[in-house]
Amino acid sequence: MTLGVTGASGRLGGRVARLLAAAGVEQRLVLRTPSRAPSLPGATVAEAEYADHAAVRRALEGLDVVLMVSGSESPDRVADHLTFVDAAVGAGVRHLVYVSFFGAAADATFLLARDHDLTERHIEASSLAWTFLRDNLYADFLPMLAGDDGVIRGPADDGRVSAVAQDDIAAAATAVLLDADPHAGATYSLTGPEAVTLTEAAETMTRVLGRPYSFHDETPEEARASRAATDAPGWMVEAWISTYTAIASGELAPVTDDVERLTGRPATSLADVLGG
Repeated sequence: MTLGVTGASGRLGGRVARLLAAAGVEQRLVLRTPSRAPSLPGATVAEAEYADHAAVRRALEGLDVVLMVSGSESPDRVADHLTFVDAAVGAGVRHLVYVSFFGAAADATFLLARDHDLTERHIEASSLAWTFLRDNLYADFLPMLAGDDGVIRGPADDGRVSAVAQDDIAAAATAVLLDADPHAGATYSLTGPEAVTLTEAAETMTRVLGRPYSFHDETPEEARASRAATDAPGWMVEAWISTYTAIASGELAPVTDDVERLTGRPATSLADVLGG
C-alpha cells in the first residue's frame, strides 16, 4: 500500500503526515508549494494544485490510498475538489479518504457544509472506494472566534457545538489510512466529548487561557454590520455567519464516539485542547 497525503504544510495534513512518519510509513506529500513540505523520513514530495487535473494526476500516480484534505475556502472550491477527484480516478488511486464536514448536506445551515456534500456525492459516483471523515468545528480555533476584546460575537443563541480537537482528527485519519479497507464506504462524524454553548466555551477559555472571554449573541443583521469593516466578500461573510446559525439550529450539537472507535482513546475536551 502506497499512501498519499495532501495539505501536509497545513495544520491537519501536517499532523497526519507526522503521525505516518512516526509509524515508519512511506508516503507522498502532495502540495501546491513543495518548498513548504515538512522534512519527514520516508516522505517524497509532489507538486499539484487541486484545480490542475494533469498535475494532480501525475502527483497521484502509483498511490493506493490518498488523504484528501478539503481545499481552502473559495468560490471555486467545489470545482477544484471535483477536478481532484476525477484526477485521482485517472491516476488509478483505489481509495480516497476525504476530510468533510459534520452534517454535510445539500440543505445544511452552515453554507460551506453544502460544498462538502457536493464533493461527497461526486466521490460516491466515482469508481473510488471512499471514507468520509466529517469533522465538527475545530476546538483549537474557538479562541480565534473572539475579537481583540475577547468577545465572541455571532447569532448562535444558546445552541451547542461538539467541537473536536485537530489532534483527534489527525489520529482518526491516520488510523483509517493505515488500514483503509475495513473503512471503505464508511462515514465518520468526528466530535469532541461534549457539546458546549459559546458562553460555556468562553468560560472555559477564560479559566484555561487566563484572560477574559465572553459571548455576545447577535442577530444575523447585526453580524453582517459588525463584519462590514473586514472588506471580506459577501459569500465569505455569509459563510462566517452561518457558522453561528448552524450552532443555533442544533445541527452541530450531536456527540459521537467515532474518535474513540477509530483511535482507541476518548475524544479530547476543550479544556485539554487549550492546555488546561
